[in-house]
Amino acid sequence: MIDIKFLRENPDVVRQNIRNKFQDKKLPLVDEVIALDAESRAVKTEADNLRSSRNKISKQIGMFMAQGKKEEAEAAKKQVEENAARLAELQKLEAEYEEKITKIMMTIPNIIDPSVPIGKDDSENVEVQRYGDPVVPDFEIPYHTDIMERFDGIDLDSARDVAGNGFYYLMGDIARLHSAVISYARDFMIDRGFTYCIPPFMIRSNVVTGVMSFAEMDAMMYKIEGEDLYLIGTSEHSMIGKFIDKIVPAETLPQTLTSYSPCFRKEKGAHGIEERGVYRIHQFEKQEMIVVCKPEDSPMWFDKLWQNTVDLFRSLDIPVRTLECCSGDLADLKVKSVDVEAWSPRQKKYFEVGSCSNLGDAQARRLKIRVADGKQKYFAHTLNNTVVAPPRMLIAFLENNLNEDGSVNIPEALRPYMGGKSVIEAKK
Repeated sequence: MIDIKFLRENPDVVRQNIRNKFQDKKLPLVDEVIALDAESRAVKTEADNLRSSRNKISKQIGMFMAQGKKEEAEAAKKQVEENAARLAELQKLEAEYEEKITKIMMTIPNIIDPSVPIGKDDSENVEVQRYGDPVVPDFEIPYHTDIMERFDGIDLDSARDVAGNGFYYLMGDIARLHSAVISYARDFMIDRGFTYCIPPFMIRSNVVTGVMSFAEMDAMMYKIEGEDLYLIGTSEHSMIGKFIDKIVPAETLPQTLTSYSPCFRKEKGAHGIEERGVYRIHQFEKQEMIVVCKPEDSPMWFDKLWQNTVDLFRSLDIPVRTLECCSGDLADLKVKSVDVEAWSPRQKKYFEVGSCSNLGDAQARRLKIRVADGKQKYFAHTLNNTVVAPPRMLIAFLENNLNEDGSVNIPEALRPYMGGKSVIEAKK
């Protein structure tokens, strides 16, 4: 959510930003919110004048009573009553205007960074750099669930009977590999100075609307019936929510957290064959990282965060690339975003395994996360990035470490978490 003062003083900048995000239908909102803001400020000015007048007249009443001027005192009291009635009306109007303005401001997209490429959708994202050499072996790479089934490592049929489509049972070495990746990612981030956190897996609606747009909320979140609680779609939401309504001393920044959590997502819509299996699912586990920092430090932390994901995947012998997300592919709260994509030997292309985002002060403004820096207070900047999200990451891992005989190599970095194994053998 951008600053209403910024919109008031720079309406053309806000309009061009909306155009850059190909959301022209939102252009009328700029004039609408400017008009509402003018009306709101007029109401506030009148209310402030009445409050000042009330205090002045109250002092006069005391003076009239002391001087025995009863008629003057009664007239003053009547004026106070009339002012009180009008003030009550104005206070109601103030609340109504504030609600209307906030609702509109929460749908106007955040101002994107000047470096963001302009494009309509993810097909216009721009490749930045490749890390590692993508290899296509001279033997056929099976579909990822077929690989897992060779290890008796997945049971989609039973999961469908128990919970429906979009769920899975992971078994044996594949389940162990899944947990090993999560544990390795946890320690990887701790070694990079991040504080480990296990957050709440449910959050209240005021946190949900503080960390994401209404469109994202509708597409992603599961609500707990009868309660003001939602299952988290990513632990970023819980971790940023940790700072809601807080004034953070500048000397304690940056706050760098890495968290484990299960994640729950609706994943609306139909997807192609390559997004079946365990690619798009309703329940998965993830290691996440977030940063709360001073505004001037957020570009530096943005680069550090996506580099962490690149380094982790390369430590597991998985080639990756980074993509700069174009304007039309950015969620409304994001200032800038980079996707990390892993190489798929089977598909002979890269696919997304993580996304790094700088949200500027958008989340902090919604959640009232402020920095106390000497005598001044200002909104913090927040950033987030995926460390690793199995089982999607397992697709890249299995394909890139698969041998022709069906066995899978375990990179050295992961062996301590796999009981020292350097390879796991297929059972079928």
